[in-house]
Amino acid sequence: MSDRRKRLHDLLLALIKKESNFVLLEDDSTEFSNGYSADENRNFSKVIERNRKILKKYQSLIRTAVTLDALMDSENEENYKINK
Repeated sequence: MSDRRKRLHDLLLALIKKESNFVLLEDDSTEFSNGYSADENRNFSKVIERNRKILKKYQSLIRTAVTLDALMDSENEENYKINK
């Protein structure tokens, strides 16, 4: 694993750890509706909306990790130029 990829991975894990209520998507589509009430089973638009919100949260965490990594790279390059 490259240094950058490892750093991104570590940043993402740290961000996930900071989340107080990190929600996971269902891992098996055959059991997709088990965690939902009978009303929600009949109204899958609620389920789809819930999963859309979860995916947006994942994307937000990843964008944050990538941004932090880019800022760290930028700071490292600036420090390298100054110390040269």
